[in-house]
Amino acid sequence: MTQPSVSNAARGAHPAQATFGQDGAAAASDNLVQFISFAIGDDQYGVDIMAVREIKEWTEITHLPKQPEYVRGVLNLRGVIVPIIDLRCRFGQGLTEATPLHVIIIVQIEHQLVGLLADRVSDIISIDTAKIKSVPKVAQSARLDFLSGIVTVESSMIALIELSNLVSQPVAAEAKAAAH
Repeated sequence: MTQPSVSNAARGAHPAQATFGQDGAAAASDNLVQFISFAIGDDQYGVDIMAVREIKEWTEITHLPKQPEYVRGVLNLRGVIVPIIDLRCRFGQGLTEATPLHVIIIVQIEHQLVGLLADRVSDIISIDTAKIKSVPKVAQSARLDFLSGIVTVESSMIALIELSNLVSQPVAAEAKAAAH
């Protein structure tokens, strides 16, 4: 797989944001997995780098009727119709007021490309799988079903997203069908 492309605007939108990186030599270990870390408000999240296909600047999208509120619409990505999921909304925190500083992280979930609307990309991180902790189930939360684990990097906690639970296949199929 080729490394995901990161536009200068996506990387440089918030230069004061702390970054979390490790040298590339460490990534060769069998016990390490890499994630793209990104922010939604003050919260840090991560997705498996192997699922990430591209990172794009925010662009206008086509809104579709009768979609869940968190499905903001679709984007035509070089002839492929990609549904855009507003992660802030999906996690029960209201709609994102998207600006040119926001990014869309294009991921592959099974055989479907899906765009994840986020505030900014932070870094690529390498994590020893033994350091990934399970998500505490102390309260019912819309976010818990979407998380596969939590990891601490330096002084920040990063919630790792389980992409297969993020969007139901019928939603992705409906968005694709409605675009035709």
